[in-house]
Amino acid sequence: MTTKPIYLEVRVKPNAAKRLLWQDEGGAWMAQLQSAPVDGKANAELVALVAKQFGCSKSAVSIKTGSSGRTKLVKVERA
Repeated sequence: MTTKPIYLEVRVKPNAAKRLLWQDEGGAWMAQLQSAPVDGKANAELVALVAKQFGCSKSAVSIKTGSSGRTKLVKVERA
């Protein structure tokens, strides 16, 4: 049996002092990334952070929309 993927809308802040992923009181996902938004480094860090948060592999996480913006739609495939 397969489960439906999770879709998260994540607001990203690059060049932060700490690497964090959290959900605020309103249910919105926020991410602070240490990487700069250059050559996909911040996107790769976001994928790794989401994978760690949900206990899945990085290959199960993908950025569907917003790869060049601050608000991203992230898809998490669940086993």
